Amino acid sequence: MTDPESGTEPAPVDTTRQTIAISGSTGLVGRVLCDALATDGLRMLRLVRRDQPSDHETVRWDPASGPANPAQLEGIDAVVHLAGENIAEGRWSNAKKRRIRDSRVVGTRSLCESLISLERPPSVLVAASAIGFYGDRGDEILDETSAAGSGFLSDVCREWETATQPALDRGIRVVNLRIGVVLSTAGGALKKMLLPFQFGAGGRVGSGRQYWSWIALDDLVRVIRYCLEGTQLRGPVNAVAPAPVTNSEFTAVLGRVLRRPTLLPLPAFAARLVLGEMANELLLSSARVIPKRLQESGFTFRHDQIEGALRKELGR
Repeated sequence: MTDPESGTEPAPVDTTRQTIAISGSTGLVGRVLCDALATDGLRMLRLVRRDQPSDHETVRWDPASGPANPAQLEGIDAVVHLAGENIAEGRWSNAKKRRIRDSRVVGTRSLCESLISLERPPSVLVAASAIGFYGDRGDEILDETSAAGSGFLSDVCREWETATQPALDRGIRVVNLRIGVVLSTAGGALKKMLLPFQFGAGGRVGSGRQYWSWIALDDLVRVIRYCLEGTQLRGPVNAVAPAPVTNSEFTAVLGRVLRRPTLLPLPAFAARLVLGEMANELLLSSARVIPKRLQESGFTFRHDQIEGALRKELGR
């Protein structure tokens, strides 16, 4: 497949053999990924929860116990594992935090145990993780060799990645994709920010000095495809654009793109009052992450600067 908009592309996909199992296929990233893979002519097997409709292209899957019938996964070539409780919906009660952790850690472990039971396991597992792995690190530049941080999300991410160990031990190539803030008007942080910014009620959060490491949604989909085919990539891979920005910079650029003022800051205490612990870990935490391994492997981003990425996503 040729893509004229970028220099380096995922390796050509052999559509005569590839079957890819995908969890989280109805989520923000999963929907767009499935569309891209379908365009390439690949067969997809969607792992769906018990409360979702099923057909011959789906496999019933319980994150706590794995696929209802693991034998249905025989013959798959690769797995993309994106499923997990939405961390940005609702305050983080103890019950919510358990769901966040278990949906990732228990769900990943049960999936991997099902994969290693297959007569012919898939050759590659691309498993979602997050830059929350690094914790709150100020302006320190972070790459895949940087140590884990501290805090709830960092602990979850460490356990999340460790849960893929059974697949690794079985000889499956595992990529732990540490995903940053995904830019999309269809969901995630940008969608939540648009309404107040469009009404001129947007502004920096807290000091504004905290770094936000972001990635355009279409680049994230290209990264996943690249990891599926790029056999040299394994272990942690930072899925972020190469130019992280501070919250103040992000705010200024978003206001400029929308042609709206950004004069109403959200003080840190107010964010904590409204969101509790979530505010510290999602809004006020600073992670200046770079995609060292992707760049060293030759991947080229379509959207490497925040203004161009926002203009593309917002049609401005």
